[in-house]
Amino acid sequence: MGELDGKRIVVTGATRGLGRGFAMALGAAGARLVVNGTNAALADEVVSAIRAAGGTAEAVVGSVAEDDVAERLVSTCVERYGGIDVAVNNAGIVRDRTLMNMSPEEFDDVVAVNLRGTWSVSRHAARAMKSTGGMLLQVISGSAYVGSVGQTNYAASKAGVMGMLYAWDLELSRFNIRTNALWPIGETDMTQVVFEQARKRAEETGKPVPSPAEMGFGTPETIAPVVVYLCSDRASELRSQLVTFNGRKLALWQHPKETWVKRQESWSVDQIDDALRGSNEPVYRPQM
Repeated sequence: MGELDGKRIVVTGATRGLGRGFAMALGAAGARLVVNGTNAALADEVVSAIRAAGGTAEAVVGSVAEDDVAERLVSTCVERYGGIDVAVNNAGIVRDRTLMNMSPEEFDDVVAVNLRGTWSVSRHAARAMKSTGGMLLQVISGSAYVGSVGQTNYAASKAGVMGMLYAWDLELSRFNIRTNALWPIGETDMTQVVFEQARKRAEETGKPVPSPAEMGFGTPETIAPVVVYLCSDRASELRSQLVTFNGRKLALWQHPKETWVKRQESWSVDQIDDALRGSNEPVYRPQM
């Protein structure tokens, strides 16, 4: 028996990179899938590959930025398989540009797919899961937590997804709908710029060019097992959590929390300054 036999799963952004790797692994584990992408030929190719490996899959083509596409993804899963157990919100785009050079269109395009699309798919999925329970798995990025040059829009969209996740945990737990997030560190088209920058730095300093693995990046195939786990019944007690995985290093991130607290009846500006400067946390400018 497969780890996910009978599970009904929607995977957005499943035609290339991490999404394709996730879909292939989920199909191999026995899940019945609805996969999504904006390129019809690539979507058909993924479906054919899953079926050739003995899996079950259907495709819904279009951008999750469009609410009718998000609705069709969920309704197709419900109509084909009788319900939906998991929505894997993996679809994402980048339009990299520094803050002062970024256009409103570049900001809006990224937020439309990464944030609004995740909201839209999750909204329709939650409605379909209301009577049966299920799980919303959000694929995010380190940009949401540690930033990245030229990715104001991307960082904002992924941080927004985490904000929605915490809100949904409070709203949906009474329906036995869980939310979790995955921060995969993978070698994809989106991360090629990182490798190119590393190559340039290495050449400028006369050092060997590091491989993606040496830089801490895994492949879609090596990262996919964590998605299978998170979609399985083994992870049924995991909720409102963020997992990081690169195929070798597995980590669980904590919720935002106070690192220190000091109370007194009233505060002057000088007292606030003394307290923050005297804390053990690096609240002032980091060393660059």
